[in-house]
Amino acid sequence: MSVDEPVVDLQLDRAHSSRIYDYFLGGKTNFLADRMAAGSVLGVFPAALVAARINREFMHRATRFLAGAGLRQFLDIGTGIPTPPNLHEIAQGVAADARVVYTDNDPIVLAHAAALLLSTPEGRTAYLQADVTDPGGILTAPQLLDTLDLSRPVALSLNALMHFVTDDGEDRAHTIVETLKAALPSGSTLAMTHATADFAPEAMRRITKIYADAGTDLQFRSRAEFLRFFDGWELLQPGVTLSHQWCPDRPEDATHVTDAEAASYAGIARKP
Repeated sequence: MSVDEPVVDLQLDRAHSSRIYDYFLGGKTNFLADRMAAGSVLGVFPAALVAARINREFMHRATRFLAGAGLRQFLDIGTGIPTPPNLHEIAQGVAADARVVYTDNDPIVLAHAAALLLSTPEGRTAYLQADVTDPGGILTAPQLLDTLDLSRPVALSLNALMHFVTDDGEDRAHTIVETLKAALPSGSTLAMTHATADFAPEAMRRITKIYADAGTDLQFRSRAEFLRFFDGWELLQPGVTLSHQWCPDRPEDATHVTDAEAASYAGIARKP
């Protein structure tokens, strides 16, 4: 690092949602504060490991499906710690010329971004340090505009992200998603998962407090609230489901986890 480059504060003394998620996925890029918070979550919701895994598997299936349907541009907001296979590996495994922009607000993801930039020669990947609460900043960032053509369809991925945006009485989460949707042309898609308290309200209430004590606000949403994120777009079959029930690779994959263990809705919609 040169003397002119700013020092990045990795904030290792406080838990971060992406590093807690990395722990749940069996990753190594997590620290004491993250593991302590994760342990507290597992104490009230032992299925958190399962929920994280099936949520990640939805991303794999959704990306494979969309690339197979002809999408060649992907915008993944809330990327998290690189965990192979990453989204670009799935997309470019189907279509070598796929282009992917990753964004995250965790400074440690930036430190590992090289793992997200191993594109095929035909395609391209880029990383943008940004926060979903500033959608305008994401949409106008040079890293995005140099990689994606916003006049052509884009597959927007918001995987296990928007429950970290609280509304504060202003419907912030839906407003943010609508801003992102409005910037994308016809034929674009939104693939999304979102944690819910519909099936285990007491456990989710306690998890909300654990994250709040660690400095991260959470807002679980109902099925109806999740469905609103797709307003104006055409839901693709099978519509809104639990994350493990959306087009499972094997029929038995949809039955080996209970709704309460999944604790997350999933869906994909296309802009008319």
